[in-house]
Amino acid sequence: MTLMTPPPLDQEDDEMLVPQSEFPDGPQPMEAQAETASTVDSPAAADESPSGRFTWKIDNFSRLNVKKLYSDIFVVGGYKWRILIFPKGNNVDHLSIYLDVADSAALPYGWSRYAQFSLAVINQAQNRYSASKETQHQFNARESDWGFTSFMPLAELYNLTKGYLMHDTCIIEADVAVRKIVDYWSHDSKKETGYVGLKNQGATCYMNSLLQTLYHIPYFRKAVYHMPTTENDMPTGSIPLALQSLFYKLQYSETSVATKELTKSFGWDTYDSFMQHDVQELNRVLSEKLEDKMKGTVVEGTIQQLFEGHHMNYIECINVDYKSTRKESFYDLQLDVKGCRDVYSSFDKYVEVERLEGDNKYHAEQHGLQDAKKGVLFIDFPPVLQLQLKRFEYDFMRDTMVKINDRYEFPLQLDLDRENGKYLSPEADRSIRNLYTLHSVLVHSGGVHGGHYYAYIRPTLSDQWLKFDDERVTKEDMKRALEEQYGGEEELPLTNPGFNNSPFKFTKYSNAYMLVYIRESDKDKIICNVDEKDIAEHLRIRLKREQEEKEKKRKEKAEAHLYTIIKVARDEDLSEQIGKEIYFDLVDHDKVRNFRVRKQMLFIQFKEEVAKEFGIPVQFQRFWLWAKRQNHTYRPNRPLTPLEESQCVGQLREVSNKANTAELKLFLEVELGMDLQPLSPSEKTKEDILLFFKLYDPLKEELRYVGRLFIKINSKPGEVLVKLNEMAGFSPDEEIDLYEEIKFEPTVMCEPVNKRITFHDSQLEDGDILCFQKSVRIDEQYRYPDVPMYMEYVLNRQIVRLRSLEKPKEDEFSLELSKTHNYDDVMERVAEYLHLDDPSKIRLTQHNCYSQQPKPQPIKYRGVERLADMLTHYNQTSDILYYEVLDIPLPELQGLKTLKVALHLVTKDEVDIHTIRLPKHSTVGDVLNDLKTKVAFRFFSFLFSFYKEQIISFFSFPVSSSPSLLCKWFEFSFLCIQYHLLLECNFSNNKRYFKITSQVELSHPNAELRLLEVFYHKIYKIFSPNEKIENINDQYWTLRAEEIPEEEKNLGSHDRLIHVYHFAKEPAQNQVQNFGEPFFLVIHEGETLAEIKVRIQKKLQVPDDEFAKWKFAFMSMSRPDYLEDNEILSARFQRRDVYGAWEQYLGLEHADSAPKRSHAVNQNRHTFEKPVRIYN
Repeated sequence: MTLMTPPPLDQEDDEMLVPQSEFPDGPQPMEAQAETASTVDSPAAADESPSGRFTWKIDNFSRLNVKKLYSDIFVVGGYKWRILIFPKGNNVDHLSIYLDVADSAALPYGWSRYAQFSLAVINQAQNRYSASKETQHQFNARESDWGFTSFMPLAELYNLTKGYLMHDTCIIEADVAVRKIVDYWSHDSKKETGYVGLKNQGATCYMNSLLQTLYHIPYFRKAVYHMPTTENDMPTGSIPLALQSLFYKLQYSETSVATKELTKSFGWDTYDSFMQHDVQELNRVLSEKLEDKMKGTVVEGTIQQLFEGHHMNYIECINVDYKSTRKESFYDLQLDVKGCRDVYSSFDKYVEVERLEGDNKYHAEQHGLQDAKKGVLFIDFPPVLQLQLKRFEYDFMRDTMVKINDRYEFPLQLDLDRENGKYLSPEADRSIRNLYTLHSVLVHSGGVHGGHYYAYIRPTLSDQWLKFDDERVTKEDMKRALEEQYGGEEELPLTNPGFNNSPFKFTKYSNAYMLVYIRESDKDKIICNVDEKDIAEHLRIRLKREQEEKEKKRKEKAEAHLYTIIKVARDEDLSEQIGKEIYFDLVDHDKVRNFRVRKQMLFIQFKEEVAKEFGIPVQFQRFWLWAKRQNHTYRPNRPLTPLEESQCVGQLREVSNKANTAELKLFLEVELGMDLQPLSPSEKTKEDILLFFKLYDPLKEELRYVGRLFIKINSKPGEVLVKLNEMAGFSPDEEIDLYEEIKFEPTVMCEPVNKRITFHDSQLEDGDILCFQKSVRIDEQYRYPDVPMYMEYVLNRQIVRLRSLEKPKEDEFSLELSKTHNYDDVMERVAEYLHLDDPSKIRLTQHNCYSQQPKPQPIKYRGVERLADMLTHYNQTSDILYYEVLDIPLPELQGLKTLKVALHLVTKDEVDIHTIRLPKHSTVGDVLNDLKTKVAFRFFSFLFSFYKEQIISFFSFPVSSSPSLLCKWFEFSFLCIQYHLLLECNFSNNKRYFKITSQVELSHPNAELRLLEVFYHKIYKIFSPNEKIENINDQYWTLRAEEIPEEEKNLGSHDRLIHVYHFAKEPAQNQVQNFGEPFFLVIHEGETLAEIKVRIQKKLQVPDDEFAKWKFAFMSMSRPDYLEDNEILSARFQRRDVYGAWEQYLGLEHADSAPKRSHAVNQNRHTFEKPVRIYN
């Protein structure tokens, strides 16, 4: 462990990271060990140092067969730490790395510690390409580990040419700095700076930094305020209104502002908010959208006036008088960082003159090919100059995106008139002074695969800089805003000089990404005053109302201890809700009238408030307390006593509410006379119980509330049947069945009531619910004939939205199902809707409630018991399922191993990709046989389509003897023979048939196929035909099938079989980069390179002029040793067998002329960032 004092880390948590504790499959005790090693470079006495570095060396990395792996424990700041990795990714196709508190289980209750740290995978070939990410976290018992779930793509990690794995060893480093715990939330941005931040929705820091920058350009803010909106617009559906609302809140709010209204107006869903995008791309898309929205309004052209500049592309002939020019506009300028020391160097490079000469001469009209100069000059610059720094570039040699962390300086004042206007075109207006002052610095902290954005801004162009980091706004000095954002490397002072004499340098991953300059001559116009008069009246009223509501809620929250919320339920609420919004119990208390009253108010005074609200005089009111029963039902329990009604509300609440919440729930009983006028409540004795009644109609499948009755406890149900019939509107002698609704969690309990015994014997009491219905006759058929069946149906009823797996964002259809439906029931209903005869050909996939996407793994055949299990994702419940229709039954598919194989045939140039499905116990030989069949069947289908009518006629009865038909049949037969399809015919008196036998498209009938494992353009393995396919992994390796050349089958005693790979040198790293298709080659003893080159050229069919540029090298451990034509090649390759891919091979050095692909077959599975789209 190398001890050091790291610099302060400014960035917040990387938005690609996820606390491991949020993953149900998160860190568990390690299940297996691997051969690992760690290094400690300093004495144990230094473990108390607040900062340190730990290096973890993991051998045999690609052979690790564990889901997760912990490092040895190391100590920093007196605390025990360890690194946790998921070698194959934590449910993602990226390496997952976390810093873990090693002894969290043994720490005392309430522990916490704060650390700033970085995790890195070392590039052992070129250290500056090491993958590193930084963050900070307050560790505690709930979040004892923190890090990066998507640290780097597995395809990049396992690519041996990248340098992260050498000799199958991976090196991981952790730099940890333990700090005093910072109370992040106690900081009052408004109080400290006068400004407020923006809340992060998950991964929207890139948007927050851009919005703060645009907001602090007052001229832009004023234009947004003047965009026409109406009081009927909704912010979630109007980008102008949402932006106006956001800017208003930033200007007048006391706390940080949410951006959900704005992102909803963009048409984004939750998934979009958790997808990090590029701030430069968002800036362009948002500007284009606002420019479009401003058309036809008083602020039309504002975007152009602020941000639009023009440059001239020119080509000027040197020897003749000819010049071609083209004027183009820009809203921002992309400046090179690589190879440039500062902004001026980038501008010099931007206008650099290119010479068109030699083979690259310019074709000028009327003058033919001419030597010429080509370049760019600026016609005018905009008042607000946006400079996008090209921190991310595509590295063609490494075939990947990389971040440029080089030091790059930018001035506080930028003079674009320097050196007599060297950047300006002759047409430029020289009277305009292009002197700019720096307004904003947008910073990216992190790497190419993720990071964090924040901004340094001077809102008034004063000397005071502010850092806008999501919700937090802080004052910063100029050095922090400028110099510390230049990037490059920083040297740390040594805390223990005796142990390490060389200073430690580290790359600064936080650096400027976008710069905003304002022209000095325009700053008074741009930094203008914006006040309420610039805001539309309806917007001011709306937003002030929102602010008042917010303030009211804040005040209510602050005074909550002085008040009680009384929720009053009435018969009207029961009638309105039962059978529509609820079916069980009596009422949803959140939807009844509530009163906020002081606890000191006398209850009799509260009754007067009720009288005013409902028009029921105090003397006609009787209130009942609700009680939660042991079976989790909630029923009126007893009326308030006169003594209780004489007390204050606060005392009453404490009596009724053991949970001591600030709520009091009451049922208001009002008796109505024949004229529907209220009456004084009758005296309730111990012999009276209050029952509530629901009526069920099995024909309509409806349940409704019909009223309540006081019943004598010792009476029988038969005595009230007439009254119940009257309440239901039935004839007095209608036969009815009674059921008691007892409970509904976790299952329905609704039992028949015996009409022959008393209510007392049926154990009925105040607040109980009786459901009744007409007695069902034998000849009546209903789906749910009685109350218990209907209640069971309602409890488990579930509307499920089905989506095609190919269109995971779109609801295709909905089905009403039951949560108790088993797997087969669900499949039958889906198949019925899709008009499929075989439900087993449907496969369902669950919904991930967090990502709002399908889960990676589909549901296995009968892999879940019930629909409820299909809709449950950890502790969340969804109503979405994804379906796909298979070509074979799912049980059969699950018994098969699916492999993707790239088939290379000598007889054709194209590479065909085949999906092979075979039983898991099958062998490689079975795969090769299946391949032959697939190729033959596909060709036969193609051939048959041309001769379909003639073949059907030829094999039909009666026999046709048409000469033309016979001619066509023989033509078909000849083609079958020509393309190695053996045609076997059978002719008899009563039937005719033919049989096709495959010979594939091989070079000859006896040719054999073999299966290879290819990874990043190298051959790693030749599979034995007897090898089982069950353990073959084609997720990262490409499986390639090819014909075995005859010369390989008959190797002489002195012949050698060698690997031949294409490569190009990468000058920057002095490394080789393999590409193209690798192959085997037989070399004979005494054969020179010149002779072998003839065979290679013929095999690859390379033109002479191109082949002459190729170089040939003997490659050992990726180091080329170039060969001469007269060299005997067999002397280099002494072993006769096939060498390992990382050992020796013949290298063919030449340019890679093949077009770059986004991905190859089952390798290079890079995930590309979803483009920014604003839909509305």
